[in-house]
Amino acid sequence: MEPNIISIIVGIAALIGGTILGKIVFAKNTKKQIEDAESQSKTIIREAELRAENLKREKEVEAKEKFVQMKEAHDKDVTQRNQKLVENENRLKQKEQAIAQKEQGLAQKEQNVIQKEVALDKQSKDNDAIKETLNRQIEVVNAKRTELEKHQEEHIRKLEKVANLSAEEAKAQLIEGLKQEAHTQAISLQQEIIEDAKQKAGKEARKIVIQTIQRTAAEQAIENSITVFNLESDEIKGSIIGREGRNIRAIEAATGVDLIVDDTPEAIVLSSFDPLRREIARLSLQRLVADGRIHPARIEEVVEKTKKQLDDQVMDIGERTAMELGVHGLHKELIRMVGRMRFRSSYGQNLLMHSRETANLCAIMASELGMNPKLAKRAGLLHDIGKVPDEETELSHALLGAKLAEKYGENPAVVNAIGAHHDEMEMQYVISPIIQACDAISGARPGARREIMQQYIQRIKDLENLAQGYQGVEKAYAIQAGRELRVIVEADKVTDDDSDKLSFEIAQKIQTEMTFPGQIKVTVIREKRAVNIAR
Repeated sequence: MEPNIISIIVGIAALIGGTILGKIVFAKNTKKQIEDAESQSKTIIREAELRAENLKREKEVEAKEKFVQMKEAHDKDVTQRNQKLVENENRLKQKEQAIAQKEQGLAQKEQNVIQKEVALDKQSKDNDAIKETLNRQIEVVNAKRTELEKHQEEHIRKLEKVANLSAEEAKAQLIEGLKQEAHTQAISLQQEIIEDAKQKAGKEARKIVIQTIQRTAAEQAIENSITVFNLESDEIKGSIIGREGRNIRAIEAATGVDLIVDDTPEAIVLSSFDPLRREIARLSLQRLVADGRIHPARIEEVVEKTKKQLDDQVMDIGERTAMELGVHGLHKELIRMVGRMRFRSSYGQNLLMHSRETANLCAIMASELGMNPKLAKRAGLLHDIGKVPDEETELSHALLGAKLAEKYGENPAVVNAIGAHHDEMEMQYVISPIIQACDAISGARPGARREIMQQYIQRIKDLENLAQGYQGVEKAYAIQAGRELRVIVEADKVTDDDSDKLSFEIAQKIQTEMTFPGQIKVTVIREKRAVNIAR
């Protein structure tokens, strides 16, 4: 019995011990799992925090970028609104000034009317007083006249007794003497009237001529001196003008063209008597407006690019003209000169059209005479290349053209025809008189040329050349129809004091060597620029 009890007790004890041991082992495993779980949770939390931090930073960056974009849009909108407000304020100020001037004018007119009324009243009173005085004087004169007639009758009777002449005989002698005196005075008066009539006739003739010029010159001047640049809207005018007009001054300085910005809707007028300058200014403005970036540095860059582009266009025009006329084998420089004729005029006649017309006439005349039409056409096309030189010289355009043609390997007959078409060189070939005759035909047809215009253009060129003859002068532009000369000098060669002296010397030279109406303003511009490139 006891061994069984002992066995049971031992079993129970073993069971209890196993149970306790199992619980201890389970507790240890559970604790380890809990620690692992806590470690994993901490890792997950740490990763979540990092992800949240990254997401936060990304959202902050996106928010900042969006804020910057919204701020830029807002600033642009504010700038545009401010610009419109400034323009509106300027317009209102101009209108207010105009209204004030009109009111001042009306007040002045009212004051003048009142003064005139007072003066008329005073004059009326004075006239009444003068009338009374005159009536009194008339009465006195009548009394004296009666007395004088009595004395005259007595005097006549005494003279008849002394001279042994009757009154009729004395009257006849007196009348004869008066006739001779009147005849002499009449001749003198006639001469004075004739002289006065001549003077008045000259004045009237000049008046008629001036009126005729006023009626007809506007169209021709517009055709030869201005180009209208069309705009999409008037808001672009403000960008072209720039702050305090700096952009428009930069365009005028770079191109030598006068920009006229007035109340004409959606248009700017480019004024210059040099068609090449006007074309450069027009193309440059077109690029600047399309780009939207308009400031002095950008203007200079675009103008230079436009000049290069126009040079290519000039070459294209020259090549196309030579091809159309069937003139082959021309030197590249001669082709370029032919292209430049498109942007030059001679006495109001387009130089390229004149040269083409002369070339065709020469070919026809040479064919009729049994001569070489191709050679004649070549000489006719090139006869005025001396009018489009790269540099101004003292030679006439005919001699200069002959020199250029000889330089670039043209036929001696062509060289002689070019130099002799104004009788400045002896004609040595048969085609020379043909070129001369066809040039005269093209220039002499009705409406082909306007000599006054050419003289004016020549005066403008002489004005620019006069300024460019001074040392240190980089460019010279005559603007405002020749009333202003802008001289751009090199800053490293001309000081500020030298600028003042140069302006005075140029003005004095213009005054002594040139004939011009009105006055010419000489402006010397000196600008120092320091440019470096960071690479």
